[in-house]
Amino acid sequence: MLLSGLKVWTSRSLWIHRLHEGINGGGKARYSSCSPKVCIVGGGPAGFYTAQHLIKARPDVTVDIYERLPVPFGLVRFGVAPDHPEVKNVINTFTQTARHERCSFYGNVNVGKDLSVTELQEAYHAVVLSYGAEGNRRMGVPGEDLSGVYSAKDFVGWYNGLPSCRELGPDLSCETAVILGQGNVALDVARVLLSPIDLLKKTDITQPALEVLEESRVRRVLIVGRRGPTQIAGTVKEVREMVNLPNTRPDMLASDFEGVKEALKDLPSPGNEHERLEKASRVWGLRFYRSPVEILADPERSSRTAGIRLAVNKLEGSGEGARAVLTGEMEDVSCGLIISSIGYKSLSIDPSVPFDSHRAIVPNNMGRIQEAPGLYCSGWLKTGPTGVIATTLNNSFDTARSVLEDMDSGTLNTSAAKPGSQSINALLEKRGVKPVTFSEWEKIDSEEVRRGAAIGKPREKLLTVEEMLQVAGK
Repeated sequence: MLLSGLKVWTSRSLWIHRLHEGINGGGKARYSSCSPKVCIVGGGPAGFYTAQHLIKARPDVTVDIYERLPVPFGLVRFGVAPDHPEVKNVINTFTQTARHERCSFYGNVNVGKDLSVTELQEAYHAVVLSYGAEGNRRMGVPGEDLSGVYSAKDFVGWYNGLPSCRELGPDLSCETAVILGQGNVALDVARVLLSPIDLLKKTDITQPALEVLEESRVRRVLIVGRRGPTQIAGTVKEVREMVNLPNTRPDMLASDFEGVKEALKDLPSPGNEHERLEKASRVWGLRFYRSPVEILADPERSSRTAGIRLAVNKLEGSGEGARAVLTGEMEDVSCGLIISSIGYKSLSIDPSVPFDSHRAIVPNNMGRIQEAPGLYCSGWLKTGPTGVIATTLNNSFDTARSVLEDMDSGTLNTSAAKPGSQSINALLEKRGVKPVTFSEWEKIDSEEVRRGAAIGKPREKLLTVEEMLQVAGK
């Protein structure tokens, strides 16, 4: 272990030494005479972390970031829960990167539609795809297209102001909601459904979502997972936030915790909180060892959901490797709202880029896209939707290192000058596409903060692309 750690440290130190001191003698780094130009597709955490590492590591690299929406930051803006402002502080780091003299941001550019990846490859020495996972994993059960059934991605996008989810209009007139999946996103959704409205009013949740939640009749939320308490995907922090949520009480099934002493110690115990729990008007519960089999239609309104049929599972094996196996037992749960939080998935945006549709990733080796020299990937497109923002940081830095190693070794030919954004902007102008620069995004940012301040919120997000472009001066 010590030896392998020493090898990693030595190779990394050597790499940094070569980078800073140069390997061509006289303390001069052996860089090509022309400036390497790198294009990044996707302005979320993976894109910005990749850009940050490239810019810091080599003083001659220029980076252009292209983003489909007029606004940057991806899931930090549209995925992080509104009551987790501390997680959004990473935007400060991304802003520093975007303002760097060797970095440019171009929003409102849809690669795959406004531009092809091949056109980007012609203009840049390297193209890094970092556009994330904007698709939904389907449950694959009868009834999942009934009204009252939503993906967590769309539901989160709705309350966080993602333009494509603005018209979602979830019906919260039922008493019981079922969330399928027990990761952090599932727990975020449960918390938003049950949070006192006065708490949400102090966040950057959108005003239309706030108004719908204020009228919500949801009083009970069940968070369902196919395996057991020791395999729950959510973090202890998120579970603790549910436990401490005002005016709510937990409702667990003792049978779900049989033989799981370790898990029991983290369960809330009434103790001194007996009075608070007695007064609670809302209930949440984790339900383990259950998988969806069918979404049940309302007999009186056949297009609408009235419940869900769950298969009861048992585990084979233990720990993270434990598998859920059907027991043959079924149970029905009455509910008018079902939110599927079983994962996001990446989509192919250009037929010229290799794509593994089964795993929903671009096949790659340390971020180098297979059989596509000069093409790289980072973030969820590289690994699948996994981990937290720190995971994305490491993943993106690794890809940036692969790009830099390929420049250094000559695998990536940077000897010939490339036009970069100059030719791309000419193409966009010809096609009637108006890119939004970072300084124009800052106009949108200022307007959102101004609107939020007027109603006691950190910001009030603009909800349509048209309004964003108008405020940006496009």
